Amino acid sequence: MLIDIDGASVYAYTGGKRFDASLPVVAFVHGAQNDHSVWILQSRYLAHHGYAVLALDLPGHGRSAGPQLTSIEAIADWTLRVIAATGAAGGIRSATIVGHSMGSLVAIEAAARSAKIDTPIRVDRIVAIASAYPMQVSDALLQATAHDEPRAIEMVSLWSSEQSHGGFSQKPASPGPGFGVVWGNRRLMERQAAGVMHADFVACNAYRDGEAAARGVACPALFILGERDGMTPSRSGKALAALVKDATVIELPKVGHAVMAEAPDATLDAIRAFLAGRRP
Repeated sequence: MLIDIDGASVYAYTGGKRFDASLPVVAFVHGAQNDHSVWILQSRYLAHHGYAVLALDLPGHGRSAGPQLTSIEAIADWTLRVIAATGAAGGIRSATIVGHSMGSLVAIEAAARSAKIDTPIRVDRIVAIASAYPMQVSDALLQATAHDEPRAIEMVSLWSSEQSHGGFSQKPASPGPGFGVVWGNRRLMERQAAGVMHADFVACNAYRDGEAAARGVACPALFILGERDGMTPSRSGKALAALVKDATVIELPKVGHAVMAEAPDATLDAIRAFLAGRRP
């Protein structure tokens, strides 16, 4: 589905179902150098089981037009505006936001803003996957994103997954010939536009309001963390979750940063239970 925001085209995957604003809305926000496709299993399942799904491509990512947004705060405001614009005719008043990595900071920031200022949408739940604060980026990686993007992709590929480059033994719910989490994630990063990676990592590194935002979240929150996450260590995710008034934390064993790909069923099961009002 294409949505017009300020004259720019925004792409949202709706899970293979027509978007129905009368259903509970779940918006998915991807991480740095990614797009909506990281949510295919989770978004498609929810779309076919009673939810209105918006798996967004952020500006300049995937199928969405640019320009890119350069801060977590700007992305949070944009996300709330997109959800409101999508449901303008259907009267959407609230939504759940699910975010991965950079997207998890967006979900937290959007929820905090929704609780304290007049925003177009109320955030009634958030799911923060592979989250951490501060989400610092090493100088070496920042330099690589600016001047040697193939090298940066190589670095992130090695750090993002519990698997090594030779690891084709990972078996999520739907393995196929030649399947490999690391290689799939690498190809996804390679297909993003030039400059996206640097802007995303700078936004993560520059974000300074994470603690205040976490304390300002008034809705229930679910944190899904990978035990072996080398990009956003689970200890940092747990510390961030401790600042949220109503937070549940799940740590998935033997899982790295690419949580939705490495543990797709466990991720979906946790989200389903949380949306149904149960403690996963």
